[in-house]
Amino acid sequence: MRPGDLGALTLLGALWGGSFLFISVAVPVLGPALLVELRVLLAAVALALCAVAVGRLPALRSRWKEFLILGGLNAAAPFMLIAISQLNLTASLAAIMNSTTPLFAAVVAAAWIGEELTARKILGLLLGVVGVAVLVGLDPVLLNGIVLLSVGASLLAALCYALGGVYAKRTFSGVPPLTLSICQQAAAAVILLPLAAANVPGEPPSLVVVLSVLGLALLSTAVAYLLYFRLMASVGPTKTLTVTFLVPVFGVLFGVLLLGDPVGIGTFAGMGIILSSVALVTGISLGRPKERGP
Repeated sequence: MRPGDLGALTLLGALWGGSFLFISVAVPVLGPALLVELRVLLAAVALALCAVAVGRLPALRSRWKEFLILGGLNAAAPFMLIAISQLNLTASLAAIMNSTTPLFAAVVAAAWIGEELTARKILGLLLGVVGVAVLVGLDPVLLNGIVLLSVGASLLAALCYALGGVYAKRTFSGVPPLTLSICQQAAAAVILLPLAAANVPGEPPSLVVVLSVLGLALLSTAVAYLLYFRLMASVGPTKTLTVTFLVPVFGVLFGVLLLGDPVGIGTFAGMGIILSSVALVTGISLGRPKERGP
């Protein structure tokens, strides 16, 4: 990659890794529903303003039913599940769990659109199961029923991302990514509005919480998507997908340095095994990615 593209990829990994930090700070105060509603609503507005600036504001009324499905699968449901899980999981653990998304995507793509499950992919999936077991079993977070349910919610969020990705591939071929992103976030905001309105806290949030919400919506969602689009156009999908390996690294780094998340040998062993399984499933070599084209 050129230095500019490598810098953009690193920044994207930091922004998406930072989302788990912002959620950990804000979700205990605002609750999952209101936090996610603010995330998608503010991101949709920010992205729409960008679209207006470049003359590409999408027609939101067209295909609104399909956009509602996409918004539910690829934003509302996974964002809510991650926020719920982080009421009991550290930012570090949640970030690593989220990196299992490509593993679920391989299974969903095989079942839904008939993509081949090669021996390499199957080995990667099995290795991913081992990685999750090592991570959950040996992480310093004390295991109990609530923590296990939270782990399940985090993994279910990764499954939702996989379903949403395959649905978008099947349904929105040829639709500009910026249009998809705006409509996805706007649809998620509509879906979550009643639930968020019923869970407004009685006291105003602190400045730290407000800044975390703004960071989550504007930096980790709106700006991150714009960087993602730029990378997809300049270096292609295969190299852009290597951000999967950066997000948990930044998530753990921010969690340890800024939140004091406990980590141990199980944290790093589990993360290493999971990322190795992702490399097998996606066919990505960090040393020399193989370009497949859009």
